[in-house]
Amino acid sequence: MRVLRMILAVTALALAPTSVAWADPGHAGHDHAAEAAYGRPGDPAKGGRVVQVVMKETDSGMAFTPARIEVARGEQVQFVLRNGGELDHELVIGTVEANRVHAEEMANHPDMAHEDPNAKRLGPKTSGVLRWQFTQAGTFEYACLIPGHREAGMVGTVVVK
Repeated sequence: MRVLRMILAVTALALAPTSVAWADPGHAGHDHAAEAAYGRPGDPAKGGRVVQVVMKETDSGMAFTPARIEVARGEQVQFVLRNGGELDHELVIGTVEANRVHAEEMANHPDMAHEDPNAKRLGPKTSGVLRWQFTQAGTFEYACLIPGHREAGMVGTVVVK
């Protein structure tokens, strides 16, 4: 419980600025004009396999449930997201490297928020949907890039076969 209190305190300090800056689609991890290595935005008219993902704080940190999913190459996934926690959380789909670089940017700009085709930010006790088509085989990730959250364990793996 002490770890959770420490995470909550650090997150509150990191999120103290009151302004919100939206992520520029042109910077690292946000170039959606062309298909990315990890796929492309899903087509809302096509639905897709539903994968429910819960974002939450835990006694030992923060987590996504499930922490790993497998999809077929070309498959469209409709992520039904639920923030079951007491803090804002987000799900950002990308390569491990792109998410790592973007997490570093977020540490320098903690008021940055995402509402990109590959990302969805949710307030506490809210839900949302993110659609993504995984067009390339490989291992990718989804992570919460709010400062301190990824480091607290809020990262998941997508295996595309």
